Amino acid sequence: MTRAGRYRELERKARELGSRHPNWGFVWKALGVSLQMQGKEALSAMARAAELLPNDAEAHCNLAIALLNAGRIDEALARFRSALAIKPDFADAYAGLGAALRSRGRLGEAAASYRRVLAIQPDSAEAYSNLGDALLELGQIDEALSNCRRALQIKPDLAEAHGNLGNALLALGRVEEAVASYRRALQIRPELAEAHRNLGDALMDLGRLEQAAASYRCALQIGPERAEVRNSLANVLRSLGRFDEALANYRRALELKPDDAEAHNSLGVALRLQGRTAEAEASCRRALEINPSSAASIATLAEAQADRGQFAAAEELFRRAISIQPNLVEAWVGIARVRKMTVSDAAWLAEAQRLASQPQRPREAISLRYAIGKYFDDLQDFEQAFLHYQRANELTKLHASPYDRQRSTQTADQLIHSYDRKWLDQARIHGVASARPVFIVGMPRSGTSLAEQILASHPYVFGAGELMFWSTASATYHSSARNGEVIGSLLHKFAGDYLQLLERLSADALRVVDKMPGNFMFLGLIHAALPEARIIHMRRDPIDTCLSIYFQDFGAVLAYANDLEDLAHYYGEYRRLMSHWQSVLPENAILDVPYEGLVADQEAWSRKMLEFIALPWDPHCLEFHQTRRSVVTTSKWQVRQKISTSSVARWRNYAQHVGPLLPLLQLDPG
Repeated sequence: MTRAGRYRELERKARELGSRHPNWGFVWKALGVSLQMQGKEALSAMARAAELLPNDAEAHCNLAIALLNAGRIDEALARFRSALAIKPDFADAYAGLGAALRSRGRLGEAAASYRRVLAIQPDSAEAYSNLGDALLELGQIDEALSNCRRALQIKPDLAEAHGNLGNALLALGRVEEAVASYRRALQIRPELAEAHRNLGDALMDLGRLEQAAASYRCALQIGPERAEVRNSLANVLRSLGRFDEALANYRRALELKPDDAEAHNSLGVALRLQGRTAEAEASCRRALEINPSSAASIATLAEAQADRGQFAAAEELFRRAISIQPNLVEAWVGIARVRKMTVSDAAWLAEAQRLASQPQRPREAISLRYAIGKYFDDLQDFEQAFLHYQRANELTKLHASPYDRQRSTQTADQLIHSYDRKWLDQARIHGVASARPVFIVGMPRSGTSLAEQILASHPYVFGAGELMFWSTASATYHSSARNGEVIGSLLHKFAGDYLQLLERLSADALRVVDKMPGNFMFLGLIHAALPEARIIHMRRDPIDTCLSIYFQDFGAVLAYANDLEDLAHYYGEYRRLMSHWQSVLPENAILDVPYEGLVADQEAWSRKMLEFIALPWDPHCLEFHQTRRSVVTTSKWQVRQKISTSSVARWRNYAQHVGPLLPLLQLDPG
């Protein structure tokens, strides 16, 4: 007979005996156990057993476990203590008491309970594992690690111990080892939803975003009503730029758990990244209503203030977050981003270096190195700055997918081959004639944010930021074209959908600017769908451009950004593509704007840009740094400053380090 069959038989016999002897406590006790082991409602049977067997410690412990599983924590605590009053050396009752105390956040007491288990049963692998988990939450990471390892020495196939070991390793920043531990836990027990969720967290840290999403989806298949997993999935979708899916998952998480402060804050982060600053701030404030001590929510509010150009207010909020959570890396890093650092910031540097010297998860360690690099760059200690920037990039490369030069070249070849002059001449007749869209393209850090800010200062222009539309449209087009769908109808649909998106963003503006730099990849498709759209191409000294990318924390988004040789290769492919577009698109479709020319003579080039998009001159464009709008990009501090030539030829401060980039001067002299 199978185990399940034995419990069904036990239930049958208990019910039969109970019908004849309704006051026999041991019958109710057996019935409760049989029901619990079958996953059925057992609470009433166990309560009856404890009532009839007031001196039976096991009956009280069984009832306590059922109460704990039902979320009735205070009642469970009382019953565990009743069991221990009857039987002071009852290890199972101490183990259950520890679990109940942990659920109440009483971690020190929980750890003491697990230690009592070990005093009674020195070889309890489960107690070592649970103690390790409690110690981890108490911040005693090394002791947590040793307890988890001891659990596995006793019981190598204890899946929960492998999972808890993974948690400790993750807290120490040993992410690859954590991944291995989670995978081992799931080999033993594939149904462990928490291990799938934690594996997703670790893979997220490593920049393996698609794998992380798959792990979260596995967790949701096992427990679809878990709001925290839904929130984690939304976070990875947000990092992948799939904002609509991310928002849907955040909202589902909040339907499941309306008072989840973390989910409200995460939703705020996503809304902020879409430029929906007011909605983002509302989400963060809701998080703070639920949990006034949510330092992460205060830090998100700080970022939103910085997006608006309120840098002093942002720093004040970052410092408020730090007062609540002194080791909050994102707040320390945020301070460095909202202003220029000076020698008076020595205390900031000391704290940032202290945090960087401690075990950190990769994302936090990387962001700290970038911030320290900026500190030294601001102080013109260029040697120290480069060392920290280099360390940040090397750490990123350890945890990110490598840049594939061959694939990048093949992609450029395919675009050049697919979107030739003949194709464009045939395709553009299916497009929609609208002069409303304005695209600003180029390499990241080439001045696209500055150009957008200047144009968005015009009363007839709305700056939409970086829209993800055309990368998705391009993938859809190539997939659909392979399946034989009609090209003309696709182009017409793309144009209509995009114009509707612009209408939602701004119903009144005559021109709407999309400054996604990477749209340079899709200019053939964009021009075919919207032949009257204007394209402003920002060009900057190639070494300044590449070095500025190398100095920015782009996370796992730009695979080429963390190695100077990769940057040089990608820049070459970008220039090759732009040369192609300039040769096949109509002469009036693209305006080249040199960054160096724009900062040297802002008015002249601002007038040229406005003339190019068929708008009259407006003097507000000269006061772009005073324009009130949200800027979400990494350049949000710079575009609030008056025009300056300080970034021109900046690379010469780092001349001894930029050898791999020097050949670009021949390719593109600027």
